[in-house]
Amino acid sequence: MKKTVCIGLLGPTLDAGKGRRRWDRWRPTVAACQHDDLVIDRFELLYQAAFSDLAHWVAEDIAQISPETTVNLALIKLDNPWDFGETYGVLQDFASTYSFKPEQEDYLIHITTGTHVAQICLFLLTEAHYFPAKLLQTSPPPKGGSLPGRYSMIDLDLSKYDQIAQRFAVEQEEGTHFLKAGIDTRNVAFNHLIDEIEYVALHSTAPILLTGPTGAGKTQLARRLYELKKSRRQIDGRFVEVNCATLQGEGAMSALFGHIKGAFTGALKARAGLLLRADQGMLFLDEIGELGADEQTMLLRAIEEKRFLPLGSDEERISQFQLLAGTNRDLHEAVSQGQFREDLLARINLWHFRLPGLKERREDITPNLHYELDRYGEENQRRITFNKEAEQAYLRFALSAEAAWSANFRDLSASITRLCTFAKSGRISTDLVKREIARLTAHWQGHESSGASTAHLSRFFSKAAMAELDYIEHIQLEAVLATCMASKNLSEASRSLFNVSRLQKKSNNDADRLRKYLAKYNITWQDVRDQQ
Repeated sequence: MKKTVCIGLLGPTLDAGKGRRRWDRWRPTVAACQHDDLVIDRFELLYQAAFSDLAHWVAEDIAQISPETTVNLALIKLDNPWDFGETYGVLQDFASTYSFKPEQEDYLIHITTGTHVAQICLFLLTEAHYFPAKLLQTSPPPKGGSLPGRYSMIDLDLSKYDQIAQRFAVEQEEGTHFLKAGIDTRNVAFNHLIDEIEYVALHSTAPILLTGPTGAGKTQLARRLYELKKSRRQIDGRFVEVNCATLQGEGAMSALFGHIKGAFTGALKARAGLLLRADQGMLFLDEIGELGADEQTMLLRAIEEKRFLPLGSDEERISQFQLLAGTNRDLHEAVSQGQFREDLLARINLWHFRLPGLKERREDITPNLHYELDRYGEENQRRITFNKEAEQAYLRFALSAEAAWSANFRDLSASITRLCTFAKSGRISTDLVKREIARLTAHWQGHESSGASTAHLSRFFSKAAMAELDYIEHIQLEAVLATCMASKNLSEASRSLFNVSRLQKKSNNDADRLRKYLAKYNITWQDVRDQQ
């Protein structure tokens, strides 16, 4: 049989008592050793020097009513038992140096005596397994009842409580289901990824980096992470979202960090800035790789210290926000090219999750198709369904190698929206599906079908990579590359491309503007020179 060892603090008030009448009082430490069905073989009684006499009297009383209990008096140096840091440190030191023998002894931590601070510390240390023990809570008898009162034990190993474990499992399932927008996804790797993201979101306030191709769902997931944390009362502020690709020059600094009145020409009044708006909330910086060097520097300090300077101000602002960052760029490559700060990447890369594109989780096309149908119905108050043959035809194509899904879920969403819009009778027919498949195929087979040239794009991109570009991107990038290939240097190319905005002084550094544009597609000026 294992021995039972109880560890507790002397209660200078509750454990006090002299003379015969002390036996009529409920004294927690003494009462813990008076229960017939709870035999304590050893009691480690922690006490402060000021209460040495009381500690010895209590030890003598325990010896009188429970001769089988050995009492060890342990002197602890605790100047202020209401100081959390000091109390925790003293009790942790005791636990760290105590010789526990769990194979031979069962341990109880008596949390009835001591200050509330001490009781909390004992709880936390037991939960953290510094004390390999159960908690012992004693209480006085009800009015008219007899001593020694009552006791109860609490085992902090939650795995032993089936009901609690089941509740946690249900809550986690609800959380991951919410993050997936209620879609019963079937891709094993994606489901595991969402499980990890859900756990991290609820157990960490560190920045989270979401990467993956355009249209993989980064923005939607960011919003749902915010809603999840808000529903669990982990966050009080707003969800603030910004696409960093839209921020340029002084406007970027002002938008993010705010400015004071008169900070620059046109600053007629002060502006709070997005970081301050996100105080106590969540800031989602989409396309974070597009931030300029100055913005990256200030953002790094804001993440680390929660402090920043608005433009033109010498007075710091404080904002407690959680950062979510999104990008479809390879930030490690951007670091190697000098376009992104290595220390900023290290700071936001603690939790990095890559969302796969639709082609990587084709088994999820069917549930997402039904989700898009339901969403269209809710938004338009019009229920749309496929007929059986039409749905089979659409899914055969959607799941085949012919379907590029270059814009991922954006392509799928747009496709279902078109089908629903043309379904005049509320049913999507095979004829509508055939027309939609032809439209998607023409788009994915290359933009040549729309008259767009690939003369310069083909030098930098494979056909598969070109298929990932939206038509407007295709046209614009082809024109930019044509200008670059015909120019002697970066400055000449930038002057040609931005001649109007340069004359209107809308941009301070056209070369940097062009460099950043090319970097979005992982192209450097050296790459251009190599192709000239």
